[in-house]
Parts: sequence; structure tokens; C-alpha cells
Amino acid sequence: MASPILPGTGLGSGLDTGAIVKALVNADKAAKQGQIDRATASNSASISGIGTLQSLLSTFQSTLSVAGLGSAVNPAFTGFAATSSDAKFVDATAGNDAVAGKYTVTVQNLATSSKVASQAFSGGVSSPISKGTLTITQGSSSYSLAVGANATLQSVRDAINADSKMASSGISANIVTDSFGSRLVVGSDKTGVGTDLSVSGIPELQIDGTKVMSDKDNPVTATSSGAIGSLAKDANFTVDGMVLTSKYNTVTQAISGLKLNLVAPTAPNTSITVEVKTNTEGLKTSIQKFVDAYNAVANGISTLTKPSLDDDGKLTVPAPLTGDPLPRSILAAIREPLSQVGSGGKLTVLAQLGITTNQKTGALDFDDKKFTAAMNDKKLGGEVQKLFTGDDAVPGSGLLDRMTAAIKPFTQGVGTTEGILTTRTKNLDMVKKKLTDQQAALDRRIETLTAVLTKKYNDMDTLVGKLKATGNNITSMFEALNAQKKS
Repeated sequence: MASPILPGTGLGSGLDTGAIVKALVNADKAAKQGQIDRATASNSASISGIGTLQSLLSTFQSTLSVAGLGSAVNPAFTGFAATSSDAKFVDATAGNDAVAGKYTVTVQNLATSSKVASQAFSGGVSSPISKGTLTITQGSSSYSLAVGANATLQSVRDAINADSKMASSGISANIVTDSFGSRLVVGSDKTGVGTDLSVSGIPELQIDGTKVMSDKDNPVTATSSGAIGSLAKDANFTVDGMVLTSKYNTVTQAISGLKLNLVAPTAPNTSITVEVKTNTEGLKTSIQKFVDAYNAVANGISTLTKPSLDDDGKLTVPAPLTGDPLPRSILAAIREPLSQVGSGGKLTVLAQLGITTNQKTGALDFDDKKFTAAMNDKKLGGEVQKLFTGDDAVPGSGLLDRMTAAIKPFTQGVGTTEGILTTRTKNLDMVKKKLTDQQAALDRRIETLTAVLTKKYNDMDTLVGKLKATGNNITSMFEALNAQKKS
């Protein structure tokens, strides 16, 4: 806050009143200003440190989450890896109970779903539809839909798509317009024989899904209806020459521990080779990612709490969170799950994989030779996933789940309670505001004090000037009288 302009050397007294006022003001201000400056520096360092902690834990959580190492869709810790000679036709994923080997796969046809079309309506999407109950049947399941008065082809389509039961069963509808008019088309995402759709209840929307449109017995006309293209089929394929069928294109029962994804039919007299190998390199990569993520937190906490020496190497400079117990609490929380016994059979602790805690740094060390021995000699690859992601029958039993639960109170809080780091940040922000208010109050007080002292010293200087002038006048008068006497 600006202070009033001070005079330099007093015109009357000859004293540097500006310097005198400045010295007095600085002496009065020094103690409080020093207190505010030290508190502000400490508060700013704490805000920065807590922000760094939040960033570290957020990144760590992301690595552990279902979008990272905890993914159930693309498991990061499978003991075996499957490769396909051509994934455009057959793709494969190995589970932990897979067996190393090669398999020859051919695909005659994929499993298909049912799609049926009604007769054509020359009036388009706004064609009127009779009032009644529309029934869509698929296998042994039926779904009823009330169609009210003034319904149109479009409103019936919208009603089907808005029906929650049909939506959850994979049934949807649309309108397709051909040269004869607009048709209601109903489809399903269920595949395999026995999943054909039929529509009944309203005469103009009647569809016999067992008849294929364009067949010689059911040619496409304005009044024809039925299945489009073909009836729903099972997938037909072979594994090592054995003929197999499946209602789905994702096959989990054909080869133990191996999921086959049938993508497209193979050409005649051609086959796809699926090979299953131990996933040593993949496991090593995922474990290293976990170790690196943990170490980023451990090393970050060390940086935030460990004092360092200044540039001269003499004085100790505190880190942003030196002496703060919170970082150590976080480190203790994430260390605890590391020592807990997992739910595996032969593999229960990280040390069996060559992962140990460095006693000096608190970070994790990953011994490549011990890991390779665990995979090749002890055959522990199939149990790594259970150690990290747990047993499906026991929720939260995996290391990633326990680690996530350990840091949750710091980041997300428990229930409706906000996280510890969020609470700390809010408290620090309040302290920051108080310090800003204290600085503003001090600046106002100093401005007032400066003005008061300046006025006093200016008045004093003016008075001294007047006294000097009076004294000079008296002296001049006596000098004049003495001159007259001499003359």
C-alpha cells in the first residue's frame, strides 16, 4: 500500500525528516512483517507440497485402477499369453489356467443374430398403426408393448427402443425405407440358433421370423415380411480338426483356459494358428509398472520431507513438508499392504517375485533374476494375477485393491467425508487468506503511522524554521543597533 511522499532535508531544521520517519516506521513494522513473511513462506510451501502429494496419489490411483493394472477387460498379470497368426480371423486371450501349446483353428461361419422387417408402408414414418398390444417373441421370451390410438410407425419404433426390458435383452428397432415404402425393422444382439425374432398382435406389423425375405417362397414385395438375409445361426469352426459349434462368437469352452474370439470366416483350406506361451515378459512389464508407480510416491514423499543443504553446503534448508506427519502417514499406509499375505496358493508375498523394500530409501527394488527364477523354476506365473488382483470369490483380496483402499482416505475420503488432503488444502487456503488480511491491515496501519509521523516532523520542521527566522531577525536588530552606536 502506498505511503505519503516524505520531504528530504527539513527546510527549517536541516534534519532529514524523511529518513527519520522511515526508520521509525520500519522499526515499528519489522516484527509483525517478519512474522507474516515467515508464516506466508511456510504456508506457500505447504500448499505446494500438498498439491504435489495430491498429484502423486492421483497418478498412483490411476495406475492401480480398472483403467490401468486393475483392468478386468485386459488383465495385466495373466501368466500366459496367446497369439494368433492372423487376428483378422481369430483372436485369442489366455487365462491363468491355460496350458502352453499350439492349436489350429478354422472358421466356417460366424454366429449371427436375428433381424426381421415388417411389410412396407407407403406413407413413410408417419403411417398410422392400429391400436393394440404388440408382442415381440424371441425363443421362450416374449415382450409386450401397448400401442395407443393415433400411433405411427415412428412412434412404435421409439416405444420399442424406450422399453427397458427389451433394451436390457438387446432388442432394438429402426425404420428402413426401400422402393416399396418404409418398414419397421427389429433386431437383436443375441446370436445363435433359436434366437429368431417374431412380431405379433397388430396385423400390419405381423412378422414371421422363421421365413426369410427374398427366398423363392417369400420374395420381397410391398406386403412381404420376415427375416432379413438369413435366420440366426450358430458359429461353426474346428480346433485341430475337431468340429465344434457355438451360439456365440466369443468361445470360452473349446480350449481350457483360452478364450477364442471368432472374427471372420477363414478361406477354404486355410487355418489360423493360435499359440499359448508363458507371459514372462508381459508380467515383468506390468510388475515394473507397479514398482515404478509405488516408487514415484515413495521418492516424492522423501523429496517433500527431507531437508537439504544450501548452495554453500553449510546451512540446512527445510523441504516443503519437513516435520509434517501427513506424508509419513501416507507412506505408512501404502507400505502396510505390501507386507500382508495374499490369497494365492504357492505365491503369497511380493518377495517371492523378487520385490523387496529398500531399507534406506523406502522404495521398492525389483530383482530381475529372482523374478525369472520364480517364473521358470517355480512356475509361479499362473498365480501372479491372483496376488495382484485377488480372488473373484473374495472381493478386495488383491494387492491393488488393498493399496487403493489404503490411500482412499487421503484422496477420496470415506463416505461423504472429503479426503484428508482436500481438507488440508482448504485449511491452508484459509490460513493464506488470513495472512493476506493481516498484511493488508499492517499496510493500512503503517500508512496511517507514516502520515502521522510525517505531519509531526513537518510541523516540527516548520516551527524550527519560524524560530530560526525570529532568531535571525532579533540578531539583525541587535547588529543594527550596535552599528548605530559605533557610528
